[in-house]
Amino acid sequence: MKRKIKAKVVGATGYGGLGIIELLLGHPDAEIGALVAREAVGQKISDIYPHLAGFCDQTVLAADDPAAQGAFDVVFFATPDRVGMADARAELEKGAKVIDYSGDFRFTSAEAYADYATRIGKDPVHLSPDLLGRNVYGMPELHRAEIAKADLVGNPGCFATSCILGLAPAMKAGLVDPLSVICDCKSGVSGAGKKPKQQFHYPDRCEQVNAYRLSGHQHVCEVERELGALAGKETRVLFTAQVLPVSRGILSCLYGNLLKPATEDEVAAIYRDFYEGSRFVRVLPSTASVGTMSVRGTNYCDIVVSVDARTGKLRIVSIIDNLVKGQAGQALQNMNVMFGLPETEGLDRPGMYP
Repeated sequence: MKRKIKAKVVGATGYGGLGIIELLLGHPDAEIGALVAREAVGQKISDIYPHLAGFCDQTVLAADDPAAQGAFDVVFFATPDRVGMADARAELEKGAKVIDYSGDFRFTSAEAYADYATRIGKDPVHLSPDLLGRNVYGMPELHRAEIAKADLVGNPGCFATSCILGLAPAMKAGLVDPLSVICDCKSGVSGAGKKPKQQFHYPDRCEQVNAYRLSGHQHVCEVERELGALAGKETRVLFTAQVLPVSRGILSCLYGNLLKPATEDEVAAIYRDFYEGSRFVRVLPSTASVGTMSVRGTNYCDIVVSVDARTGKLRIVSIIDNLVKGQAGQALQNMNVMFGLPETEGLDRPGMYP
């Protein structure tokens, strides 16, 4: 009998940790070896999230608990910035593959990390600069071959995932001016994480829609780097993040000036060719009636292609579940690629509707 992949989840009590727990429970070739968190230590994870009762009743461990210090095949850091960069080395030295949810390993040089951190007002000094360059940006649709060889993967941000997947084919094909790109993105409240804040208190959030971080969002660096690499030239995006009074989902409306006339059918064909073999991207016509509910609970990205001939602009609507394709689902997809498993294993399922 084939031995299962033994996984450790750090940050197990947050939404990102919960997401990977739920997915690992349904994965035929993986099992949960340890759940680690700073909060709720000593409690059963099913006491925190009752829907896990009978499926996962493991006790949440402190990071220094001997039961959490063994050798694991894969370690998921479902943690904020600066946790993974401090602790990933120890896991790698024990032979684990590491998948980090934060910005710690989305950049492959200390300079690129410092630029990202400075833009968002965080400490620009990376604690493990020698690991940068060993890491790979974890977007399988773009970096599948590199991820397959990697032992350290930086999981993309949720907004970045929707924007990059939505615009990658257009940038690669030279369809749009790389200095004209606009990303107008809307997210459910779960994108802010589990920690309670006044602005997410029900009376403050219900029926409220607002834009935020207009001075600079943390995912812009990822979007510009990945799209610029595809375009082969400098790319700048105007990015606006907005939060909706819904629990989950991201809908990104993406725009760019067409460099040459193109029909919707021609653009759709370019998109279908680009994503051939990528199970989790669905290219749809402008007449498609889809929204965040269409991908809720799934690892799919629905991409609606539209050309506005009157203004000479490409319009793409890119839709994901921020907690799955934008977080835990993409992490599991990366794990599958890293271990040579079918990319869809444990992930290919319909969503939750309504």
